[in-house]
Amino acid sequence: MSERGTDDSKYVLVMPTRDEEKYLQAALDSIAAQTELPAELVIVNDGSKDRTGEIAEAAARKYPWIHVVHRADRGERKVGGGVVDTFYSGYEALRTTDYTFICKIDGDLTFGPAYFEELLKKFAAEPRLGGASGKVFNPVNGVLHAESLIDEMVAGLINFWRRECFEDFGGFVREVMWDGINFHRARMFGWRTASFHDEALKIVHHRLMGSSHKGILHGRMRWGRGQWFMGTHPLYVIASGIFRMRERPYVVGGLCIVAGYFRAWLQGERRYDDLRFRNELHRWQLRRLGLGFLAPK
Repeated sequence: MSERGTDDSKYVLVMPTRDEEKYLQAALDSIAAQTELPAELVIVNDGSKDRTGEIAEAAARKYPWIHVVHRADRGERKVGGGVVDTFYSGYEALRTTDYTFICKIDGDLTFGPAYFEELLKKFAAEPRLGGASGKVFNPVNGVLHAESLIDEMVAGLINFWRRECFEDFGGFVREVMWDGINFHRARMFGWRTASFHDEALKIVHHRLMGSSHKGILHGRMRWGRGQWFMGTHPLYVIASGIFRMRERPYVVGGLCIVAGYFRAWLQGERRYDDLRFRNELHRWQLRRLGLGFLAPK
C-alpha cells in the first residue's frame, strides 16, 4: 500500500460532513483501506451536534494525511450551496499543492479497497476523461439496489475530477444541482465524463439519493427546484419525473420532482445565468428524448 503512486496519480479528497456519526467511521475505514491512498483528506465538520468532529479528529491523529476543519454551527443542514460552501472550506485548507485529481466525497459511503486505484487507471487510459465515478447502490433490507445514474454523469457523492478539467469548468456552483452543472460544463470544454459499471468501482450510499433531513418528499421537491435552477427543459423534467416514479417513494417521488420544478417556475425563482450553457443543456436533453429537432440551433 502506498500513500500515492506517480505524480500523475496524486489525488486529494475533501469531505463535507454534518451529523454523520452513524456513517463516518465506515467511510473513513474505506478510504484508509485503499490500495492507492490519497495525498490528503480534509474532513470539514460543518457545525455537527453529534460525534462527527470527535470521530474526524481521532482519524487525523491516526493518519498523517488526514486533517480536520471545524465550521461554526449555522443552525441547520443546508444542502446544495451549503454543501459546496463546506467543500470550499476544505479546498482552501488543502496543504497539498501538486495534486492531479481532486474529489468531493460524502461521509456516508463505503466502497472496496481498489476503488481509487481502478478509477485512476481509467484516467490514465483516457487523457480527455475529465471526471468519473463508479455506480451507486443503496442498501434496502440487506439488498443493494442501484441508484439511477446515466453513464455520462459523475456521481455527486464521490465527485472525482482531473484538476485541469475542474479548473476549466470553474469549480462548483454554490447551489442545488451543482453536480449536474459540473458535468455539462465539463462537456462544453471538450472533456468526457463517465460513471463506470465495474465491480471494483461499486459505491454503497447509506442514504437514499435525493432525500433530505426533512424527508424524502422534501428532498424530491428540492431536486425539482434544482432542475429549474440548472435550466432543465420542461419536457425533460417531466420525462425524468415519470422515470423516477418507479423508484422509492414510488410514484409520488417522481411527482414531487415535477412539482418542485414547476413551483420554482411559477414563483420566478432565479436560474443559472449562462444562456450558452442552457442552450447546450437543452440540446443534450432533447436529443436524449429523441426530440433533437426541437433543440436550439
